[in-house]
Amino acid sequence: MKKIKVLIVDDSELIRQLLTEIISSAPDLEVVSSAVDPIDAREKIKQFNPDVLTLDIEMPKMDGITFLRNLMRLRPMPVVMISTLTEHGAPATLDALEVGAVDYIAKPQGGSWGNLENYAEVIQEKIRGAALANMTTRESLTPISSLPVKTDENHKVNFKLSKVICIGSSTGGTEALKEVLFGMPTNCPPILLAQHIPPVFSASLAERLDKACQITVREAKAGMPLEAGNAYLAPGGLHLKIIEKKSRLMIALDDGDKVNGHKPSVDILFESAISCVGKNVVAAVLTGMGNDGASGLKAILDSGGMTYAQDEETSVVWGMPGAAVKLDAVQKVLPINRIRYGLLQACER
Repeated sequence: MKKIKVLIVDDSELIRQLLTEIISSAPDLEVVSSAVDPIDAREKIKQFNPDVLTLDIEMPKMDGITFLRNLMRLRPMPVVMISTLTEHGAPATLDALEVGAVDYIAKPQGGSWGNLENYAEVIQEKIRGAALANMTTRESLTPISSLPVKTDENHKVNFKLSKVICIGSSTGGTEALKEVLFGMPTNCPPILLAQHIPPVFSASLAERLDKACQITVREAKAGMPLEAGNAYLAPGGLHLKIIEKKSRLMIALDDGDKVNGHKPSVDILFESAISCVGKNVVAAVLTGMGNDGASGLKAILDSGGMTYAQDEETSVVWGMPGAAVKLDAVQKVLPINRIRYGLLQACER
């Protein structure tokens, strides 16, 4: 079996040692070398030709974002960021995903991983997912930072008031969501988003999307009423649900167990939407590892709702959309730049 070759780039000797131990313990992964800074990394990329790079953001000689930007321009390859899961670290990590990083993993807090086994499986899966990433998709996406500021122009089409849009995504999803939401008209049906993302990051992502889009994008909070022209992003670490209260559709948050290994889970969102809205759900599964959302999408289709999936060519990882297609849960498979039109068309009067 050919092993996935990994190069670790981090100025911390402790982090390099820990990541080497975690990655090397998997039979299908191999750490070919490590680098102490981006200058060192440039030479070792040439020497070892790794399949995946892990990259710290804050390093001497050149910061990780600058190095990543140069790398994506000269030699695009799958990169997993080593990120600080804090309010300070979130914007920088989202910048890295915009620039071209495939995914990110948590950096040790307080200089220790605690129970190493709790991290190992997640890190190894992210490396495997990155190795499968379709790097050509980045060329067709426009960074949020370069998009014009949102406007208040209304769409000329009228939408059915009963419709609700639900979208699930994971690896590569932060950029895919931007592609779908940018250009959504301010009179569009309410949109609920389940993106696999940790706490703290979701608030930063919602703020970033809101600044770029015509519609209002916010991190979902319990009790928020569903309103046209609004998108509600599931908070990291909580399941997002729709409930009906006093004849109004509202947001509910659930701190239950992970589903399909995730919280928020796409399946949880989709299933709650069926119970409240039934055939009026219009749903899509975008790029991501695993199969979260596939069974929920099938249930939406069986209930009479409309279902979409992002195509393989434009997905960073065609795991979740592919699983939905295999389950015969999808009515239309579309490239990412056509998903928005499909969703809106299904909601028109």
